[in-house]
Amino acid sequence: MAWALLGIAGILEIAFAYSMKSSEGFTRLTPALFTVATGVSSVVLLSLSLRTLPVGTGYAVWTGIGAAGTAILGVAMLGDPASPMRLLCIALILAGVIGLKLVSAS
Repeated sequence: MAWALLGIAGILEIAFAYSMKSSEGFTRLTPALFTVATGVSSVVLLSLSLRTLPVGTGYAVWTGIGAAGTAILGVAMLGDPASPMRLLCIALILAGVIGLKLVSAS
């Protein structure tokens, strides 16, 4: 259950970053409200998952999902550069997240 909560928290972290961009510095009300809601929800779910997961593993996976997912979303939807080295780095982040899950005892 903790891993599922952590995965959802990571997805909400991606939504948080995307909506923060859409809020244009919190000048647009609806995206700004969505930013706050997804950010708080993400942190709450992270904290619930940390009841059973080690803090280092949980936090690293949460930030990894958020960072890699946001970078992929930026490439796919916002025109961010998709250079081979950038994509390799994103793949390395994802490999680290998967590796942490595989070696975790929980």
